[in-house]
Amino acid sequence: MSFNKKTIQDIDLNGKQVLLRADYNVPLNDRGEITDDYRLQQSLPTIRYILGQGASLVICSHLGRPQGKPNPSYSLLPVAKRLKELLGMHVEFVPECVGERAQKAAENLQPGQVALLENLRFYEEEEANDADFAKQLASLAQVFVQDGFGVVHRAHASTEAVTRFLPSVAGLLLEREVDTITNVMENPKKPLVAVVGGAKISDKIDVLKRFIDIADVVAVGGAMGNTFLQASGVKVGTSKTEPDDLPLAKQIIELAKEKTRSSKFVFYLPQDGVVASKIDKTAKTRIVDWSAHVIASVESYPKRPERESGLVGHDEMILDVGPFSGAFIAGTLQLAGTVVWNGALGVTETPGLQGPVGPFAHGTELLVEAMTGQFGNRPFSLVGGGDTVGYIESRGLLQAFNHVSTGGGASLELMSGRKLPGVEALENK
Repeated sequence: MSFNKKTIQDIDLNGKQVLLRADYNVPLNDRGEITDDYRLQQSLPTIRYILGQGASLVICSHLGRPQGKPNPSYSLLPVAKRLKELLGMHVEFVPECVGERAQKAAENLQPGQVALLENLRFYEEEEANDADFAKQLASLAQVFVQDGFGVVHRAHASTEAVTRFLPSVAGLLLEREVDTITNVMENPKKPLVAVVGGAKISDKIDVLKRFIDIADVVAVGGAMGNTFLQASGVKVGTSKTEPDDLPLAKQIIELAKEKTRSSKFVFYLPQDGVVASKIDKTAKTRIVDWSAHVIASVESYPKRPERESGLVGHDEMILDVGPFSGAFIAGTLQLAGTVVWNGALGVTETPGLQGPVGPFAHGTELLVEAMTGQFGNRPFSLVGGGDTVGYIESRGLLQAFNHVSTGGGASLELMSGRKLPGVEALENK
């Protein structure tokens, strides 16, 4: 299915003033510096196209969750500075979204010039989808362009209400995101493998059901995997789990069993894991193989392994998939035509003492190597989810994947088959 909404390439922008909704919800360090500018980089083609058509540009975005009140910690000023560097031109920063200063800044813009408004979420009207607030935003321009894929699953003033007051079309990033994800879910090159990590099953229940329906292999890891293991009767010690999600885990396991009875399908839960008593780069780790006990047998030979060697201790937590599990998932990718990855397989944030790969990131690293063709086959790769994107960016591997999504929640909603309010509100072709 091709994108059925009008884009910036379908309308005349010459001499127009454009209001662009971008997603500049980027991470900042304690000094207020941007630590990951991937979303800014991805918005550049749309910005350059608009300016190249002889239009002037007012950009609006949110950052963080300031609860509807001004908060200097969430100011978009650092974004304006970085945008200026990336574009190689002046970007005027406007310290408000609506009101006299915003109006004046918009009126003074000439074709080819750019202004960035302050954080939309400094106004509680934004998340309330307030029509009056949206009307004030709309008064700053003659055309509205939606390019913030990470927010189109929300019906907010800058995603839904604003489209009632201006001709509204999609930017190049939004078009590419929706097109790519929709095509992967509706017409993937088979076999299709889905690797799903993260914490909460409840956040991904619909996408898990969809993958069980359409994929050939679904592999689960991360903290979510711990909950599935617990639901399967595996002792998980003090591992991070979601007790409220246990009924959902059992429901998904039953759905998967049904699918395996009627077709060639694999629903894979980790067979082994890397465990430690604390999340720390100096923590002593061990591998627990709760499935086949091969590792314990090999390590203990010629003696018989102690029963405890195949169990997660009461004071231990599973912090990564083990080598068996990582190798199995990597192996399935050698036969895959398409792989969708959302959520790390372990605690990738912990730094390593012996190199760039942390003590609980080996499973995720093995997955990355398999997805990028280091073992032979190179499937089409679609990656989504904040922690996932953050990890591959920290490894300098963003360009190694076919499509790295800028929207976590939005990509999950789209994969689940749901309509996105911010896309639905745009004009049809």
